Amino acid sequence: MESQLTILLPIAAVWLAAGVVADGLPRLHNTRMLRRRTGWLLVLALTGVALTAAVLGGGLLSAGTTPVDRAAAGLTLAAGPALVATVCSLRRIRRLRAGAGAFASAPATPAPHGLRAAAAHPLVGLPLQVTALATVPALIAAAGTDLGADPSVTGPAITIGALMVLAIGVRHALRHSRFAERAQPAAPPSARTAGPLHV
Repeated sequence: MESQLTILLPIAAVWLAAGVVADGLPRLHNTRMLRRRTGWLLVLALTGVALTAAVLGGGLLSAGTTPVDRAAAGLTLAAGPALVATVCSLRRIRRLRAGAGAFASAPATPAPHGLRAAAAHPLVGLPLQVTALATVPALIAAAGTDLGADPSVTGPAITIGALMVLAIGVRHALRHSRFAERAQPAAPPSARTAGPLHV
């Protein structure tokens, strides 16, 4: 159990750190800090994907009940969100870092609302945070508590997890829409001049 927990803890820690960094991106007001944090986030997300893929691949290649096999079985739930993070989040993070890098000649420039709206997009932070959340059952099982053994515990645990994912998604969507509205250009004034009112 201890060796299985030793394998899972770094993976969960990397995904949790990536989720925390992603959550703080829209609050950054400086393009230099935004570019730096997106660089950190890119490294964390790539590390999380690489570690998860290595453990899952090791579980497929080895036969038996080795610690890698047990860790891979625990990470099955996190495989889906990790795949979404690989396909969607990494591409958006790279584009966000390139957008912030466009202000490299003026690093003290305030981050425009368009960049902050892109940083608040649900596909940037949500897959990372859901992947971190999906590693929790594997950690609990590795610590010696099997959530699937007791049906009276399994149902509430699934419900709580689904509600947490829903709450995280709604929060990201609301924050993204708020920044996106601020990024919209002001409506041009009407070209028609005000004429006298005829009754």
